[in-house]
Amino acid sequence: MEELKDPRKTFGEALTEAGEKDSRIVALSADSSGGSGMTPFRERFPERHFEFGIMEQGIVGFASGLATAGKIPFFAAIAPFVTARPFEMFRNDLGYMNQNVKVVGRCAGLTYSDLGATHQSLDDVAIIRTIPGVTVINPGDPVDIVKAVHAAAEHVGPVYIKIGSPKMPVLLDENYPFKIGKGVVMADGSDVAIIATGTLLSKAVIAAKVLQEKGIQPRLINMHTIKPLDKELVLKAAVETGKIVTVEEGYLAGGLGGCIAELLATEHPTPMKMIGVDDQYADAGPYEELLGHLGLQGEQIAGTVERFLDSGK
Repeated sequence: MEELKDPRKTFGEALTEAGEKDSRIVALSADSSGGSGMTPFRERFPERHFEFGIMEQGIVGFASGLATAGKIPFFAAIAPFVTARPFEMFRNDLGYMNQNVKVVGRCAGLTYSDLGATHQSLDDVAIIRTIPGVTVINPGDPVDIVKAVHAAAEHVGPVYIKIGSPKMPVLLDENYPFKIGKGVVMADGSDVAIIATGTLLSKAVIAAKVLQEKGIQPRLINMHTIKPLDKELVLKAAVETGKIVTVEEGYLAGGLGGCIAELLATEHPTPMKMIGVDDQYADAGPYEELLGHLGLQGEQIAGTVERFLDSGK
């Protein structure tokens, strides 16, 4: 039976573990510490946990000040409220000042599905990756989340980590070597490369299995770090498979697909298909149904890949 884990709880446990190892780590919340999974950290380190209320722009500035004083702040809240709402502060206080702050956008992508477009976060990668020097990590399963938290804590500089809300299947071995900026080949194939990130990695795994049953051998890559992008791995996949498909729970404009398209256009032009959310506000509704409505379920992704291989579109 497939093991499922709560990404927010997983994040909170990992943050507490990191806090045990490094006393400089502090946790910041915007009236949502429990919802962000930080209750264990708050209970273990009450003097290192700060609850501010709903004032995300101010929290980013406060986090910058704490970093200047030698702390390692982790600021976690609902994804659009830590990216779109305080974008100017993120850009100036964290990016421009190159502060050692870790921002965690939870319930990212479509995972806050029932609350609609105001709470869904489809543009976070696109806007945050424009900020020079900010590392962007989009973990694909609970193992990735744990490793991303520890890697972010050790990395010196601003980091954005996005995680979802519904329980996620465990896809990766706990002993695999996670490294910021290095993707992971989960299945080797030569017919097409499927490069997936974040919450849709599990759907890409399903798609790969469907394709394999039809005699198509996809190379499946978990691109947990979007910035810096693993250019070497992408170019190798482009050369060896000749076709690239990207899968993400975000806007096509500016996301993982955009990053890879920019690379391929300049380094190795390759036929490419981007799977994600097009130029639209998503509807509100149950998460899995919303994914299906947008063509983001595993079987749908497999069908899109097949059509791309057949027609090039």
